[in-house]
Amino acid sequence: MSRAAGTAGTAGTIRVGTRASALAMAQTTQVAERIAKAAKAQVELVPVTTEGDTSRASLASLGGTGVFAAALREALLRGECDVVVHSLKDLPTAEHPGLRLGAVPKRADARDALCARDGLTLATLPEGARIGTGSPRRIAQLRAARPDVTPVDIRGNVDTRLAKVESGELDAVLLAAAGLGRLGRADAATELLSLDEWPTAAGQGALAIEVRRERGDRALERALESIDHGTSRATALAERLVLAGLEAGCAAPVGVTAFVDDELLFLSANVYSADGTRRLTSSHAATPDSRSAADLADAARDVADRVVAELLGNGAAELAPPEESR
Repeated sequence: MSRAAGTAGTAGTIRVGTRASALAMAQTTQVAERIAKAAKAQVELVPVTTEGDTSRASLASLGGTGVFAAALREALLRGECDVVVHSLKDLPTAEHPGLRLGAVPKRADARDALCARDGLTLATLPEGARIGTGSPRRIAQLRAARPDVTPVDIRGNVDTRLAKVESGELDAVLLAAAGLGRLGRADAATELLSLDEWPTAAGQGALAIEVRRERGDRALERALESIDHGTSRATALAERLVLAGLEAGCAAPVGVTAFVDDELLFLSANVYSADGTRRLTSSHAATPDSRSAADLADAARDVADRVVAELLGNGAAELAPPEESR
């Protein structure tokens, strides 16, 4: 498998677009190897620089939604690559008219990880501890759980953030457990936060493989079908439909968790005020008629509709106003 800075692949080569960060390259390499094996083809990585990679502004000020996805989508539409790999939590909930979701591989750990000095946990961090995160959702959750600590807005890749703890600049950082695992840094976590008490971003831990809407090479289509994981796609769909129904972007203070257990698809969502002093919660379940992709998707839509209706009825729009109004 090769890495290309240019725009054209050799004949029969599948070009996979990715952000150029260490985490994006690591997770895209894993996906690309599976595509190569299933399609029996050569695969070439095409690094793409996005607005989220070049700007040092906070994700909240950039608007959150799409800052990592837009450039990848443009490269795909221009024909510079055949597929692109996103972290699903970074993908806008609205469908792009020229693109479709080709596959969602099996989801990794959806939890947040606390990476603290001296093996500390969220409960044992001292009063006034400085905890780094660029996520409004994590900041709201921190303020709710530990109003005596100080959230610090940070940017940068995983190693940069962990280095701030190692240097003593910060007491801890909050990161996605999945990202740590994909980089081989899972041992940096001093605590994995329970999804029951600390729900995470819609689609966290899942990857999205996006392709152009028109059907392309049959070998590639078969490869995408082989790595698509129906349960992961359905649970991510349910979570993302909550964001869409609330008209909230991926940077909104919303934590949402879906999972399939036995014959039920469960969905729980929490909407926080920015200061963490208020929270609305809704939980519902649906029973898919079968484990087929279509029936799982129908169940995801059903349960998401009920969760959204309850949250909006209880005033969620006041806590997480529609994205265009922020």
